[in-house]
Amino acid sequence: MNESGQRLLDRIQADLLDATRRQDVIARETLRLLRSAIRYAEVERGRPLEEAEVYEVIARQIRQRRESIAEFEKGGRLDLAAKERSELEILGRYLPAQLSREEVAELARQVMAEVGASGPRDVGKVMARLMPRVRGRAEGRLVSEVVQELLAREAH
Repeated sequence: MNESGQRLLDRIQADLLDATRRQDVIARETLRLLRSAIRYAEVERGRPLEEAEVYEVIARQIRQRRESIAEFEKGGRLDLAAKERSELEILGRYLPAQLSREEVAELARQVMAEVGASGPRDVGKVMARLMPRVRGRAEGRLVSEVVQELLAREAH
């Protein structure tokens, strides 16, 4: 594992201990689940995770919380949705600053020029080159939307 990845794991562990001391149940349980998900990913890969891979695990946890919030709200369980929102806020502290839609579009334009993308059929080529550049800093869904919009304009 690289040094910054270890620092991120150390920060999560320190925050977990602090939440335990403060008896902050939501933070403690959220960080325990995060640490468990990171360990599971390490076992799955058979090695310690790199920093970008830890960010992927965090992003996956965030995505799960967002999906849960939507489902709980649909089911009228606002109490559970509020709990998920609290967990979402805690997890968000560990991701780097997220790229804006405009920043993603600029990076997508650069990649499109690099690969010579000219229309919707080139989405795969662009995504394959773009995702490693934005990993942990933008959700895949947003990146995909932006790329598809830009390529649709290119085709016209």
